[in-house]
Amino acid sequence: MALDILPDERALRISRRERALAQMEAHDLDVLVLGRQANVRYFSGAPQLWVAGTRPFGPICTVVRSTGEIHLNSTWDEGIPEDIPHDHLYGLAWNPMTLIEVLRSIEGTSTARRVGTDALTPSFAKLLPMAFPSAELVDGEIAMRAARRIKTADEVAALRGALRVAEDSLAIAVGELREGTTEQTLTGVMLEAQAAGGVSTPATQDGAWVTSREHPWRRARSDGRVEDGDLVAFAAGALADGYLGEVGRTWPVGDVAGREIQALYERWNTLWDRLVAACRPGRPASELLSAYDAANEPLPPMPVAHGLGLGFDPPVVTPQLPSTAAQEILEPGMVLSVTGYVWHEGVGAVLGREAVLVTPDGPEVLTSIPSWNSHAGVGIG
Repeated sequence: MALDILPDERALRISRRERALAQMEAHDLDVLVLGRQANVRYFSGAPQLWVAGTRPFGPICTVVRSTGEIHLNSTWDEGIPEDIPHDHLYGLAWNPMTLIEVLRSIEGTSTARRVGTDALTPSFAKLLPMAFPSAELVDGEIAMRAARRIKTADEVAALRGALRVAEDSLAIAVGELREGTTEQTLTGVMLEAQAAGGVSTPATQDGAWVTSREHPWRRARSDGRVEDGDLVAFAAGALADGYLGEVGRTWPVGDVAGREIQALYERWNTLWDRLVAACRPGRPASELLSAYDAANEPLPPMPVAHGLGLGFDPPVVTPQLPSTAAQEILEPGMVLSVTGYVWHEGVGAVLGREAVLVTPDGPEVLTSIPSWNSHAGVGIG
């Protein structure tokens, strides 16, 4: 576990930066003014201060396409890559006009014709034209999404690292699963394991829950206590080195040799075969929704899939946005978090979540932690 705050590896930074600059050119953006944490790190490679909740927009990172120079809002040098010199750093300011003066002084901003931002507040919508007097302000998030949706080889390696932390923490939590424990205890074990693995910013604090036998989406009971015969879902999410790794598994408790539970896991296997088969280049993301219909399973309320990267990346495949899913075409290099979910009244639910890399030859499942073997018929006692 590193004690120093270090920038992302040079190869990772450069490969991402090349993709982002190419998208700036493709979208005819002279300058990008970025405020969203994932976009700032994608371009700069500098770790950002993590906070719980959303942030208002601010000009945290400014990129000039003609020079390739990156100017970063930071009050210290720790974690700043060597290719962003000290004189390209600017501090925090209570007066937004101070930031506008900083942007004005950056070489190439005064002649910029098109300036993209990844978000805007009403105040900065009025202020930014002062910094870029000759420019049209446009949506720069489109360019950043295009860059981030396809992962470089170095990004896939970083994602594998985040997935290992998530998988290890899930396995440790499963090891503590027994009758009489609680959802809160299991979640705490999972978060403690992630911290031991060097991750202090879990992606979620809702890591384990007892699935209901009476309702397809609800928890089994309000006190969160685990009882014999329960099906307990685990969902581990780890934010490691900026990248999000997610994995989900469901484990039974006690004597669960009955056919109904085995049949439920077999239904999940059938659904998963159809889901992973849909993760092929050239296919619309809507085929992930169709996989549920083909397996005769109702769609879950949560997204069936979403992109993994520096946080959530496009696409987001959800039953609530079928038209959007139909327009999203899967491409080689995309990494998806894919969720399979089946439920049976009187039994409970089985949730499984896998990370899938779309390759030119088809899907590659990046997660490797084992699932419960339904044929063994033995749960956690």
